[in-house]
Amino acid sequence: MASLPTKAEVFEKITTDFSKRHQLCINQWKIGEEEIKDLDTSEYKSTINQTKCRLRKERLMKMENVRLKHYVPFLFLLCLARICTNIVTAEQYTHQIPSAKKHFVLVHGAGHGAWCWYKLATLLNSTGHNVTTLDLAASGINPIQVQHIHSFSDYVKPLIKFLGSLPPKERVILVGHSMGGAVISIAMERFPEKIAAAVYATALMPGPALSYLSIFEKLSELTDTQYRYDRGANNPPTSLLFGPKQLSLNLYQLSPPEDLTLALSLVRFSPLFTEEIKLTEEKYGLVPRVFIVCDQDHSIKEDLQMWMIRKNPPNEVKVINGSDHMVMFSRPLELFSNLLKVAEKYS
Repeated sequence: MASLPTKAEVFEKITTDFSKRHQLCINQWKIGEEEIKDLDTSEYKSTINQTKCRLRKERLMKMENVRLKHYVPFLFLLCLARICTNIVTAEQYTHQIPSAKKHFVLVHGAGHGAWCWYKLATLLNSTGHNVTTLDLAASGINPIQVQHIHSFSDYVKPLIKFLGSLPPKERVILVGHSMGGAVISIAMERFPEKIAAAVYATALMPGPALSYLSIFEKLSELTDTQYRYDRGANNPPTSLLFGPKQLSLNLYQLSPPEDLTLALSLVRFSPLFTEEIKLTEEKYGLVPRVFIVCDQDHSIKEDLQMWMIRKNPPNEVKVINGSDHMVMFSRPLELFSNLLKVAEKYS
């Protein structure tokens, strides 16, 4: 018995048929355009051929109607096929979906907010998982202004408050991106019993033997970045704002342009810290850690990612090739797939 065609094969056939029809209309239209040029010459001006010209014009009008009649459905089918292609692409990961529903808590990086997780959150929600995306203090739509953030404890307060509100037996998968890695490390020290696993997505990963400040000093230099000096010009800067070049060249260089446009309108000043983060093996060390390497990251470069992994070895290392710093934008499906594997293994 012959097997039924897949959705992808069906839509490929439909779009192929419409493409052929559309190309036929285009070819006919090109012939008609040549005839239009002929009508502008002596043939049109000739009294003898006026009847012939009128008939040609009528035929061209009919051809235009045919062209529109097929072109509009063609565009519709292209859009529909694109949607179904995306569905088929996502479906290749459905075999990885854990049987039990998990709770993912997604923590953004410097200058960003909960908004940056919209693609990943949609994928996780669509497969039945709970997802919490938080705005850290002075981030996203959090009302606190950056000049009122004086310490890490101020900055991470929304995450700490949320974890403290969880039911006693609930455990979450904590995902930190970029600067969010330092944030989830603080949470791991505070609530190790509430975290099934911590995922560092090309993120800062301090540990009991690897200081936050030693990692921060190794970060790449920033271009066209604004700084605030809320403690005075003679003191170190207190916050920074990524400029358009920094975003486009070092963070979003492989991400869709619409996501870069979104970031240009939503990024905020991010606080800078000169304090150290205290982490212990007794608490922080209890939580399984997974590091996701992004090989095309121009912000936290691959060499720095591998250095953190050597200095503070996680339980597992995964690699997403072809991803810039904003892995949730440039490689959302790959990130989604890796999180499903983490959920299945560690919770």
